[in-house]
Amino acid sequence: MQGTALYPRYLGRHLLEALEDSPVVLVHGPRQCGKTTFAQSVCAPDHTTDALRHPETSYWYISFDDDVVRAGAQSDPMGFVADLPERVILDEVQRVPEIFSALKLAVDRRRTPGRFLLTGSTNVLLVPTLAESLAGRMQIVQLHPLSQVELTAGLGTWPANIEPGQGFLDVLFGDGFKMGRNDRMGVELAERIVAGGYPAALTRPTERRIAAWYRDYVEALVQRDVQDLARIRELDVMPRLLAAAASQTARLFNLADLAAPFQLTRPTIQDYVALLERVFLLGRLPAWSNNRLSRLVHAPKLHLCDTGLICALLGVDSKALYTDRTLMGQVMETFVFQELQRQSGWSETPTKFSHYRDRDQVEVDIVLERGVSAVAGVEVKAGATVKPGDFRGLRKLRKIAGDRFTNGVVIYDGEMTVSFGDRLYAVPARHLWEHSRLPGGTAPTAVR
Repeated sequence: MQGTALYPRYLGRHLLEALEDSPVVLVHGPRQCGKTTFAQSVCAPDHTTDALRHPETSYWYISFDDDVVRAGAQSDPMGFVADLPERVILDEVQRVPEIFSALKLAVDRRRTPGRFLLTGSTNVLLVPTLAESLAGRMQIVQLHPLSQVELTAGLGTWPANIEPGQGFLDVLFGDGFKMGRNDRMGVELAERIVAGGYPAALTRPTERRIAAWYRDYVEALVQRDVQDLARIRELDVMPRLLAAAASQTARLFNLADLAAPFQLTRPTIQDYVALLERVFLLGRLPAWSNNRLSRLVHAPKLHLCDTGLICALLGVDSKALYTDRTLMGQVMETFVFQELQRQSGWSETPTKFSHYRDRDQVEVDIVLERGVSAVAGVEVKAGATVKPGDFRGLRKLRKIAGDRFTNGVVIYDGEMTVSFGDRLYAVPARHLWEHSRLPGGTAPTAVR
């Protein structure tokens, strides 16, 4: 693990664009995923160096993790906002929800682009009163933990044979994959899965220390952020509930199974799951819908936010994960979903994610859509071989999507990229990040 490596954040370009035309920009994502450093690197050069920067770099930095600052803002939000400098970063803004109304009033009086840059560890889109208060005034940029593309770039090992604009998603929605050979990853794939993408965890020298960081992270998050959102009596339930969710990652969401180990009602567990979603620890991947089909399973899939967190909660290291092929396949599906989701954040074209399953148990792990005209599918397999039967779900998706279908791939832990028929490919897992560059060769924002 390279504690001193500079990791790029490819969302820097999107943040700069948002600051050029939106008076309020919110960078939100899970705590410790790098939001503060990302915001400072772009807008507050006194805090970081060697970064892609906003042309107006006179932003002040104010953190609501500071007890005195937070108390002052809560006591007089209108006065606090009125006294702010011309441009300001307000860090962990979810800790002072009262300030959103004051920001709305300030923006309505003077709509200067890039005036307020907020960071938050709570998904305000799941809090309608907060989201609506700045509707039409705020653009949201979601930051995830580090992608494998960013990790590889940070370690200075970009593959020389990948041209700009030929990222994995570009190829998936483009002309498809060309035949080629790569070294099989094997245990290295399990090691990447166990390490996860949190910058602070990646500074730890061993998997044991990385797992300890993730466990401490969950404990601190429950004690502070979750308590800020709701006063929960049974705080000890939250880490255990998250561990139960980790065991169900990449499976259909089943509230009854999650609630079974606890002496709590299903509505209470549902509320707790919603809280974990609000702090970005887990999410639900919706089912793909098609108006012509009535036999689709409509239940969402559950995915935790990071595979490093999953493995720490389940108590497995890379050796144990690699040995347990069932668990490896399950967690690898979340790993692939996370990587695609993170890469889509800096894509020029928005991508919608879902999963496909029908009542005949035909399924596609990840369905991706761009607009109304492009549909692609990704199936995930932990093994080193791929057979024609592994494309059953993708062939069904191709038939249903018709002309909208671009390509379907089975991501596997093998060596060869091979065509399995019309727009269907077996693709080694390594191609997820070795096939990825920014369109036009745009430089990322470097963040430690």
